[in-house]
Amino acid sequence: MSTFLITFGMFLVVIAAMAIGYIFQKKMVSGSCGGLGAVGIEKVCNCPEPCDARKKREAKAAARAQKLADWENDRIV
Repeated sequence: MSTFLITFGMFLVVIAAMAIGYIFQKKMVSGSCGGLGAVGIEKVCNCPEPCDARKKREAKAAARAQKLADWENDRIV
């Protein structure tokens, strides 16, 4: 039981250290291997045609980005 408690405590210390690092540096945890791009996969679901739900999410994100760009252009002019 003591081994479990020590291991659990160490996990909590590591998680707390990562949280403190994020709070102070605003830097995300990142891998060093390059992720899926290193093995030639462009997107997470490597399927040729995305599903309807993904198309809706992408359309909503594109509309949001366009709205933000329009808003920034209006502010500049």
